[in-house]
Amino acid sequence: MDTMDTVTVNGIRLEYEIRGSGEPVLLISPVLADGFLPLVTEPALNGCHQLIRYHKRGWGGSTHTPGPVSIADHAADAIALLDRLGIDRVHVAGHSSGAAVAAQLGQDHPDRVATVALLELSLLSVPAGAAFFAQVAPAFEAYADGDAERALRLFMPVVSGMDWDRCRTLLDERVPGSVTQAAKDADTFFGIELPSLSEWRFGPDHAAGIRLPVLSLLGSATRPLWVEVADFLRSHVPDVEEQVVDGVGHLLHIERSQPVAAAMARFFERHPIAS
Repeated sequence: MDTMDTVTVNGIRLEYEIRGSGEPVLLISPVLADGFLPLVTEPALNGCHQLIRYHKRGWGGSTHTPGPVSIADHAADAIALLDRLGIDRVHVAGHSSGAAVAAQLGQDHPDRVATVALLELSLLSVPAGAAFFAQVAPAFEAYADGDAERALRLFMPVVSGMDWDRCRTLLDERVPGSVTQAAKDADTFFGIELPSLSEWRFGPDHAAGIRLPVLSLLGSATRPLWVEVADFLRSHVPDVEEQVVDGVGHLLHIERSQPVAAAMARFFERHPIAS
C-alpha cells in the first residue's frame, strides 16, 4: 500500500488518500481497512470521480482510541475530514459496517451528502442478526483467548461464504497485506466496531428518514443476513435502487470490482451533486 496522507480532526489523526478527479466520493471500509483498493483503480469510477478513502479511527495508522466508538462518532469524523479537505458535498459509499457509517451520514447530514451507496449494509437488528452472531461466536471466543489471527480465520469465512484458504488467496491477490493488517486491527474490530454495530439503531423510521437517493448493492451469492437487510432497505428507504452483482458474496467489490464500480458510477451520474 502506498503511503497515505494524514489530517488531524476531532483530536485524532486520520490517514486518507485521494485518487481520480470529478465529483467527490467518500469510501468507508469495515474490517479490511484497505478493502476499497480494488475499486479505486477501476476506470469507470476514478476516470470521472474524485475517490477519497480513509482509515477510520482505530484502523491502520489512524489514531486508535479506547472504546466505545459509536457509528455516530465515525460519521462525525467523516464530516470533519471533509471539512479539512474543503469538500462541501459528496457521494458516500460504505461496505458492511462502513455502510452503517454511510447510512448515518445520510441521516445526519443531508446537506453534505448527495447520495448514499450501501454495499451490503451490516444491520444486526434484523431477525437474521441473531443467527449471524451465533455463527461468529467462535471468532469472538478466539479473540477473547488472545488469538487475533485465529479469530480472523474464523470470522472471514462466515461473512465471505468462502473457506479460509480461498478467502485468504483472494485477499492476498486483490488487497495485498490486508490480512496482516486486519489481524493488527483486531482489537478495534472485535473489541469496538462489532459491539458498536450491534448497538446501532437503524429501524424503519431511521431508514424512512433518509431523503436522498440510495443504492443498495448486493451479491447474488451472499449470506441470508444481507439478503434480509436488502429487503429491509427496499421496504423502508423512500428512494432506493437495488443492483445485484452476479456470482459474488459479501466481498463483492473485492471479488468483482468492475461491475460494482460500473453500477456505482451509473448511480452517481444519475444523481449528480450539481443538480
